[in-house]
Amino acid sequence: MAASSKALIPETLTRNEDWTIVLPRRGKQRRNSPRIITPKEEQKPWCPSEIESDPHRESMLFQRMLNCIKKMESSQFYQNFVDQIQTPDVLSYFYSVLGSELNMQMVIYGIGSIELYEPPRLQLSLAILMKRKFSWVGDIEIFDPILSATEARVLEALGCSVLSVNEQGRRCAMKPTLFFMPHCEAELYNNLLQANWGAMLKHMVVFGNSFEMYHQHVTEFKSSTIVNTAKHVLAVRRFSNEFGIDVISDDYFAAFHDSGWHFFNPDLGIELQLI
Repeated sequence: MAASSKALIPETLTRNEDWTIVLPRRGKQRRNSPRIITPKEEQKPWCPSEIESDPHRESMLFQRMLNCIKKMESSQFYQNFVDQIQTPDVLSYFYSVLGSELNMQMVIYGIGSIELYEPPRLQLSLAILMKRKFSWVGDIEIFDPILSATEARVLEALGCSVLSVNEQGRRCAMKPTLFFMPHCEAELYNNLLQANWGAMLKHMVVFGNSFEMYHQHVTEFKSSTIVNTAKHVLAVRRFSNEFGIDVISDDYFAAFHDSGWHFFNPDLGIELQLI
């Protein structure tokens, strides 16, 4: 097994790849221009383009994921991550979202290819360890349109459910939901916020790109692209609390830099206005 455990495709994602605000990560198709999603397009039936899973690749990838989870669990980055969640300030926000519920479902959007790249494996490892660590983290649902049948089988073996529809990020948080979305596109965050604009924002937590960074980018570079595709992201800052995480090691930079927790406390007595 050791002789055959090399990656099928060389790892090419490095720290030299700067954080892009609206462009897709590697392994995703680029969109030429933003467009409005119609209601009929919100949920599209989906199945992997690779219909059959490869048992040999499954075995190799499953072992790589186990190794990655073990690496993450023993890291100082993970310890700091857990310590931050357990601080009174941050934990109180999680409990506020939970309310009378015992747990909150986790939805992972845009994870990328866990077979081809290390950052998605690290992101998934962190999500799985969160579920193991905290009793209030519920079942994990996951989706990315680029997932292969092999990756889907491994995700299921790790205890995740792979969605059979592409929700375009427009999941309504009817109950407490943790959206785990590190380094997704601004448009995907915007779709999620738009679908929950109003009282449902109080039912959700988002782990992903810093919304404050989007605002700074617009302020400094006058980016019309972000203004057009991320209006809800920019507007939600007025009634949200953001807690950035500390990436203390180069090993975790590509997967988590400029990421943080977002909690929402909209004033429901007034109409929520966009910028």
